[in-house]
Amino acid sequence: MSALTRFLGDSPLKVILKLLVVSFLVGLVMNAFGWSPMDVYYGIQKFFIDLWNLGFHAIDRFLGYILLGAAIVVPAFILLRLANYRK
Repeated sequence: MSALTRFLGDSPLKVILKLLVVSFLVGLVMNAFGWSPMDVYYGIQKFFIDLWNLGFHAIDRFLGYILLGAAIVVPAFILLRLANYRK
């Protein structure tokens, strides 16, 4: 068995035939839905951008809650420390 056959998993002619059949079927489905390769690329890109933004939006909301709570907690802490410092 040659290195090329080992790499491809079958004889080169069979692999080319399989790739042609699968490419035809995928092209048929993509044409039926009106998709182009760039539509698939932009869809994948948009998915990862939305995922990235969603993650940072969650962090932004989390930090917003911390800052909102800190606006009350930190001054109260300082006032309590000052009140206890005088004693």
